[in-house]
Amino acid sequence: MTDRVAMRAQRVRAEQGEWRGRLLQLSRSLHDEPELAFAERRSVEKITSLLRDAGFAIEPGPADVPTAFSAVRGTGDLTVGICAEYDALPGIGHACGHNVIAAAAVGAAVGLAAVADELGIRVKLIGTPAEEHGGGKVLLLERGVFDDVAVAMMVHPSQQDLHPAEFSSQAVSRFAVTYTGRASHAAAAPHLGINAADAAVVAQVGIGLLRQQIPADCRIGLFVREGGTATNIIPETAVVDCEVRSADIESLSGLKERVLGCFRAGAEASGASMAVEPTEPDYAELWQDPAMAELFAGHVESLGRELQANGTMRGGSTDMGNVSQVVPSIHPCIAIAGSENPPHTRGFAADAASAAADEAVMDGAAAMALTAADVAADDVLREKFTAELAARTRAGKPGES
Repeated sequence: MTDRVAMRAQRVRAEQGEWRGRLLQLSRSLHDEPELAFAERRSVEKITSLLRDAGFAIEPGPADVPTAFSAVRGTGDLTVGICAEYDALPGIGHACGHNVIAAAAVGAAVGLAAVADELGIRVKLIGTPAEEHGGGKVLLLERGVFDDVAVAMMVHPSQQDLHPAEFSSQAVSRFAVTYTGRASHAAAAPHLGINAADAAVVAQVGIGLLRQQIPADCRIGLFVREGGTATNIIPETAVVDCEVRSADIESLSGLKERVLGCFRAGAEASGASMAVEPTEPDYAELWQDPAMAELFAGHVESLGRELQANGTMRGGSTDMGNVSQVVPSIHPCIAIAGSENPPHTRGFAADAASAAADEAVMDGAAAMALTAADVAADDVLREKFTAELAARTRAGKPGES
């Protein structure tokens, strides 16, 4: 490491150290007041308040997404996009650690801003709501919020420190199937009814059998949202929420069609009609940029963390996948050290407000900021990423077909 690079890293870390108290307070405050998809108003206010104090220009509600925002500082031909997530899960709060994600993103932006003028870069923190359900990043991508972003990054808390190249995600499609039958008295005239709940049962049995015949990296999940109102009324309406996950967006369509065949079997067997409606945008699989992945891994190890090499881990889904297929991106995992609880559990929610989570905030912020600084200072990488952005701009808006 040259003296110049070392001095730049010291300035980044020193600036983050100055903000450490506010960053950790932000993480804990977000954790204490979890908010669901597209309703993260207090969370946005907390995050943007800190960024405003740090000299960032705030744009609230870009692309007509009220709980999104962008925060910009610095000028230059290279715009680094740092994504903050801050939505929680129903009933179990920040059991995916989005409070850590948001605080680490803010820390990365603040640290990188300290060297933005030297590097000639524009730091753009993008507040992306509704990652758990709703696809906030998909909406922002399609509506142009990432149009000026040359590279994008975020960091996700986990049980392990993983090299970005070791982690990917599944593509997912979420939809609702509504069966419509005919109500009738369940005792006096059951033969006159068409039982929509029966259609849902047949579909679930078919899907349960189908699970034996699908690849190991595929998943099908569902629950019956509505299936009747009283025991003496033949259910007229049944609604099943379903999600289908596969290794990539290409194979997803084939698996989804097989699942829909099971739903159609329910309609055929019961005599109910059937309607399918998407409940949120499809999420694509995650692509990790190899150059940034190596840089990030090096910085994580320099912080004293040991990266695990367990072979590629593919699990869960994220709308960062859609961004990564348009904008060169990384979405690494950083450990909440000592956590024995997988994400989406009450145990992990508790871990996300621990001293180890605080360290994940600061280490994740440092590794992201230093990775972005390395990209900006590397003439070859900088030219590559700015040229790719120019090509995307000439071809049309990201997300357009």
